[in-house]
Amino acid sequence: MLSRVAEALFWIGRYVERSEDTARLLDVLFHQILEDPAMDEIAGCRVVSAVMGIEETAASSTWLMEHLGYDRHNHSSIVGSLCSARQHARSVREALSAEIWECLNTAYHELPARVEAARGFGPSPFFSYVRQRAAMIAGLAQSTMSRDDAYDFLILGRNLERVDMTARLLSARIYAPSPYEEWITTLRACSAQEAYQRTYQRSVEGQSVLEFLLLDRLFPRSVIHALIVAEDALARLDPASGRTGSADEARLALGRARTDLEFLPAEDLFDGLPARLQRLQATVSEASDAIGRRFFAEAAALDWSLEESRS
Repeated sequence: MLSRVAEALFWIGRYVERSEDTARLLDVLFHQILEDPAMDEIAGCRVVSAVMGIEETAASSTWLMEHLGYDRHNHSSIVGSLCSARQHARSVREALSAEIWECLNTAYHELPARVEAARGFGPSPFFSYVRQRAAMIAGLAQSTMSRDDAYDFLILGRNLERVDMTARLLSARIYAPSPYEEWITTLRACSAQEAYQRTYQRSVEGQSVLEFLLLDRLFPRSVIHALIVAEDALARLDPASGRTGSADEARLALGRARTDLEFLPAEDLFDGLPARLQRLQATVSEASDAIGRRFFAEAAALDWSLEESRS
């Protein structure tokens, strides 16, 4: 596979996942603002800004929504991520199924109307639309793509982004003014409430929520499950290993992170949790850089200009 194609597929996976998880994070914030009159809106916005790495202080939920929701030129925003994913897909349509391309392209052309409606009537339907499109793309990849290198690069990007964003969602909860309350909102943000209740069959508690979202090997949005899937994809992409183990820097970074979680006693999860979540985000960055050096070094720089006209 051409390194240019591999890189585009990797970033399609990351951008689609980023758009979905950012929508989940903002949806939780806006529902908290609506449902809890006593909530400090500015403090909540600052927490979200901090975990998303925004240096500028959020002045209001409206400002935050414009920056993380609608800003077309911000690759960390919902709209910016979907536009970037569509532009990458446009350049490698031969590596994707027609259904995936049509789904991304349709979402791209519907975004202006969706954003206008969200500004006028509230963002909740916009968040739902983004989550539905991301789920559709994931389902189409699962059902229409051969299990070859193209598929592995796509799910590798998706699961690296999932580790990073799940860590950010948990950071948003522990940095909140009431860190050990309302963990149910965190489960909702990860589409994990029903799965959690079937697994634990008891009331929501911070300890068990952390255990579920960090350590549960069977839940697809947990950190350890995403790390395992990413490691497996890397193993298929580069199966060769030396006599003393793998020399793949990305696999080593992900393996260390998985092992740290795998052998961590559940009762110790809260100990040093902020630092652990930061290390997970640093691991994703380290692994992404290593993947770029290993697989994309020969690719020309990807510099997309967002189209203003329909094509």
